[in-house]
Amino acid sequence: MLSVAAQPIEAPRNVTERSDVAALALDDSGLRNALEAHHIESYGWALSCCRRRRDEAENVLQLVYLKVLSGKAVFGGKSSFKTWLFAVIRKTAAHEHRLELLRRLRLSQIPKALDGQPPSQHHGVEIGLKEALEKLPARQREVLQLVFYHDLSIVEAAKVMGVGIGSARTHYERGKKQMRRRLA
Repeated sequence: MLSVAAQPIEAPRNVTERSDVAALALDDSGLRNALEAHHIESYGWALSCCRRRRDEAENVLQLVYLKVLSGKAVFGGKSSFKTWLFAVIRKTAAHEHRLELLRRLRLSQIPKALDGQPPSQHHGVEIGLKEALEKLPARQREVLQLVFYHDLSIVEAAKVMGVGIGSARTHYERGKKQMRRRLA
């Protein structure tokens, strides 16, 4: 355990809870105490982020705790510890959800006739999706490809495309609407 008795830690103005001050010490016990202090609220938020699925929420929360304790997610003191922790939970839940969707997509691409349709009909659906995607305006197509095919967040896609996050979100939503209309 690190000894910080020589110089007291001054908390930033927006850090008010005792667990926030302990987390700023950045030692293992301080992080553990802060995580324990927010565990119940964190689990509730993880449940909300995981569409009330307990097993997913527990998995996400465990991943978050591992990230925090291993140093992959570092509290910088720019917000309260709780705000920062909830953001890590939300981002981890979204990432895990995207990974699960990709797993399902990859499994659905295996040419099996489980639903009674021959693999050639599955290929026709894939061609229809590609054609609908190609008919979209360039920015909408780019953001959808980056998010769904390359597993990027909308923020990451915006950086890749060289546009603002608001613009990327707008193109993303409009692209999804166009795809729904074309495939309906």
